[in-house]
Amino acid sequence: MAALFGTRLRKLRLAAGLTQTALGDAVRTHSTRINQVERCTGAKPTLELARALDAAVGADGLLVDLWPYVYREMFPNWAEVFIARSARAVLIRQYAASVVPGLLQTEGYARAVLSIGRTLKSPEQLEERLASRLARQRLLRRPDGPVLWVVLDESILLRPVGGSDVMRAQLARLLETADDPRVTVQILPFSSGVHGAVEGSMTLLTLPDEPECAYTESSECGQLVDEPEEVATFAETYDHARALALPPTMSLDMIRSVMEGTHRAERIWSRSERRRLAQVQLQQQGGWRLRRGGGRLPRRRGLA
Repeated sequence: MAALFGTRLRKLRLAAGLTQTALGDAVRTHSTRINQVERCTGAKPTLELARALDAAVGADGLLVDLWPYVYREMFPNWAEVFIARSARAVLIRQYAASVVPGLLQTEGYARAVLSIGRTLKSPEQLEERLASRLARQRLLRRPDGPVLWVVLDESILLRPVGGSDVMRAQLARLLETADDPRVTVQILPFSSGVHGAVEGSMTLLTLPDEPECAYTESSECGQLVDEPEEVATFAETYDHARALALPPTMSLDMIRSVMEGTHRAERIWSRSERRRLAQVQLQQQGGWRLRRGGGRLPRRRGLA
């Protein structure tokens, strides 16, 4: 049904003389989304999108009538296709927005991340998923393993997944990547501001015998992109994020500072910290100057 929906949409779009970009503009979405619907990749179209598409291409209710059947039908598990391609990749480039990528996760960190999945049904399923994730890390230990280049958002370092002990071990694992010449880790700091990849994580796979592909994912779905023009757009977005990131050596220094509790990221101070700062300022000579000029802020506590 999803294939039928996509095929009908494509025929109606072409009959209406619309490109994917023009149709995307008409229904207020990106051309990538139109491509995914036509090719049955990514998330299912919502009813709102089906109605908008129906009106834009003059389907006279056909797409709306098909939508309930598409919604009840499961899309292919593109994560499995992505994993299979990853096993053959010679270069993996990743931008992670919320958690450390699976290839670099410790067992404790991976368990904490996998434990909160909405599709998790049982403890046995958790163990299966955990074993599968850890097994994938063998890619990096193979003599012919891929080159891995990872850009991590700074927020990942400051989010204590699994508690302080688990997070400390995960940070130590990231520091260990300095000993592997095939693995590079960079941190994209908050100070870099907004960038093209801010909305989610992405992975680019360079394969020895196939065109490059891109994979984006959220907590609910994954989207595999094969179209050369779209892949090139993702590659450009990734390269921009990598250019904004700290150099590898400085990135390792930041990871180390978070691990040691000396990192001072910009953040909103708690009420108790503001009260403590005010007391310090009042006790110091010329406290009003400190308040106006910024003064020294209290030291942040580490992860321990």
